[in-house]
Amino acid sequence: MPDLLSRREFFASAAVGVAAVQARDIPFPMRPPRRLPPPSRWAAKPVAVSSANGLRAVQKAFDMLMQGADTLDAVIEGVKIQELDPNDDSVGYGGLPNAAGVVQLDASCMHGPTKRAGAVGALEGIKTPSEVAKLVLKYTNHIFLVGEGAKQFALQYGFKEEDLLTEHSREAWLHWRANLNPTDDYLDVPETQHMTVRPTGTINCNAVTPQGDISSVTTTSGLAFKIPGRVGDSPIIGAGQYTDNDVGAAGSTGRGESNIKVCGGFLTVEFMRRGMKPADACLETLKRVVQLSEPRLLAPDGKPTFHLYERPAASR
Repeated sequence: MPDLLSRREFFASAAVGVAAVQARDIPFPMRPPRRLPPPSRWAAKPVAVSSANGLRAVQKAFDMLMQGADTLDAVIEGVKIQELDPNDDSVGYGGLPNAAGVVQLDASCMHGPTKRAGAVGALEGIKTPSEVAKLVLKYTNHIFLVGEGAKQFALQYGFKEEDLLTEHSREAWLHWRANLNPTDDYLDVPETQHMTVRPTGTINCNAVTPQGDISSVTTTSGLAFKIPGRVGDSPIIGAGQYTDNDVGAAGSTGRGESNIKVCGGFLTVEFMRRGMKPADACLETLKRVVQLSEPRLLAPDGKPTFHLYERPAASR
């Protein structure tokens, strides 16, 4: 049974960014002289990036973008692959449940060209929360729906309510229940406090077209065995992901509480706005996470206990 929990990649406060700085309309006499790129670079291709578990999402999004799809449609279709995969216990169907054995899903998305956003939190019974978040973005004057209201909204749009537990995720929960005390969310008294790593997987996917249009999505089943009703950073605009069509997009995976405190997605985009490259912006955001880390989340030597994965954008 112990191997049930080791199958999952652990991420902690990592951020992924994609930059898409657009040229300003500067009158020709004022425009500084510049060397043109080689002809091979003139025909730019779209770019898609994701967290480490999103290779299939990136491929799907890129293929759709090459066919002219909208960036939001592309990234949503990409992450749906993971949401529908019963073998991925970090998102969607088969995601690890909360402390009561119920799978509660979170997702958010932003569409750069229209400056719109949508999100759902603590959504039960719907396999693809990213799609529901997209519907919130497209068809409502709201941004964030949660709990029963989010589920009823999804049902109104034709989604089918289903049991999201798989045999694997159910067995993982039963194993956790058998060893409950060390890993619940009720803090021990200081004399006996002990920090144990728990699965926190998530998938973020960002995409940009050659024209500079950007969209982002983050989806997750959240912290495994969380207190029912807990919502992490993934569905929070500005934390789990953020998009500014004039600058770029950034998303995160890992301990949601740490990322919420620094508004990691927004902060990373703002660092890029100041001229930082995506990787540098991600690292600067992580430094802010370290500054705000609680002592109980640090190693004995005072350093943060990150498992760090960086996925900055690169030209294909």
